[in-house]
Amino acid sequence: MKNRSALAILFVIVFIDLLGFGMVIPVMALYAERLGAADSQIGWLMTGYSAMQFVFTPIWGRLSDRYGRRPLLLLSIWMTAASFAAYALAPSFAWLLVSRLFAGLATANIAIAQAYIADVTPPEGRARGMGVIGAAFGLGFVLGPALGGFLSQISLAAPGWAAAALAAANGVAAFFVLPEPGDRVSAPHRAGFGALLEEFQRPGIRRLIVVFFLVTLAFSAMEATFALLAAHRFALGQREVSWVFAFIGVVVTVVQGALIGPLTRRFGEKRLLVTGLVLQAVALAALPFGAGLAALLVATFPLALGSGLANPSMTSLLSRSARAEDQGGTLGFGQSASALGRIVGPISATNAYQHVWFALPYVGGAALMLVNAAIAATVRPGLVRGGAPVASAEEA
Repeated sequence: MKNRSALAILFVIVFIDLLGFGMVIPVMALYAERLGAADSQIGWLMTGYSAMQFVFTPIWGRLSDRYGRRPLLLLSIWMTAASFAAYALAPSFAWLLVSRLFAGLATANIAIAQAYIADVTPPEGRARGMGVIGAAFGLGFVLGPALGGFLSQISLAAPGWAAAALAAANGVAAFFVLPEPGDRVSAPHRAGFGALLEEFQRPGIRRLIVVFFLVTLAFSAMEATFALLAAHRFALGQREVSWVFAFIGVVVTVVQGALIGPLTRRFGEKRLLVTGLVLQAVALAALPFGAGLAALLVATFPLALGSGLANPSMTSLLSRSARAEDQGGTLGFGQSASALGRIVGPISATNAYQHVWFALPYVGGAALMLVNAAIAATVRPGLVRGGAPVASAEEA
C-alpha cells in the first residue's frame, strides 16, 4: 500500500510537470517569431533544451544517489517553475533561449523520478512502476498542447504563466506529500562520478544505453518530419496531425498505465522490449506509404503500442542491471542517451527528408528499430541483490 501511494504521488508530480511542458510547445515557435527570431534560429529552442538534458540528466541522477531523491526532485520542480516564469517574461529571443536552456537543466529530473520508482518497487514490479512515469508523460503530452493552444488565445505568454503556476503548485504539494524512499541505498561519499563510469562499463548496461539512443533517434526522426509528410503526401492539415499525435499519446498512456504490469508478469521485460521494437519497425516502414488519415491511424497504432511496450521495459531492464546505490546515475545515462537521440534525430531526419528521399527517415528508422531488437535480444535481465547486480551469462 505504501508503494502504491508513492507511485500515485509520483504520477501526479510527473504529469503536472509534463502538462506544463506540453502547454508551451504548440506556440513556442510563434512566440519566438514574435520576439524577432529568424526561422533558422527557432530550432535552437528544442536543440538547446535537449542538449541541456543530455548533459545534466546523469548529474541529477547521481546527486540524488548521494543526497536523496526528495530534496533533488523538489529543487528541480522549483527550478522548472522559475524557467516557465522566465519564458513568460521574455523580452527578446535571447532571453527566451536562455529560459529554455534553464528549463532543459531543470527538467532533466526524469532520472530522479525513475530512481525513486526503482527504490519503492521490487525487481519483478519495476516495469509496471516505470509504466507509471510513461503514462504520466503520455497524458501530459495529450492534454498539455490542447490547454496551451486554448491559453494562447489570451496571449502567447499565457501558457508560460500557467505552466509556471502549475509547477509552483506542484512544488508546494510535493513538499508536503512526497516522502524520501525508506529503502534507498545511498551512494558512498567516496563513490563519485568515476565509480559511476565504472558501472557504465558493464556490457549489459552499455547495450541498453545503445538501445535508448537508437529508439529515441528513430522516433524523434518520425516526430520531426510527420507534419511535413502529412501535408506534402496526404494533404492533411495541422488539426489532423494533432489528432494523430493525440491518438498515439492515448494508446501509449493506456498501455503503460494499465497493461504493462500484467504483460510483464506474463512475458517478462525482454520479450516485451523486443516485441515493442519490432512493432515500431513495422509501423515506421508503413507510415510513408499510407493513404489518408485512416491509413495513418492504422499505421500509427503498432507504433504507439510498440512504444508503450518498449519504453518501460528497457528502463526496467537498465534499472535491474544497475547497482542499488547507482540507480539515479545509471538511469540518468539512459535518459542522457535519449536526449542525444532527440538532438541528432530531428536534424538528420529533416535533411534526409528534403535532400535525399521523403521516406528515408521512416525506412531508416525501421532499420534502426530492427537493429535495436537484435541488440535487445542479447540482453539478459539483471537482478540486484545486496547492492550489486548478479552476473549474467553475457558478462561472464
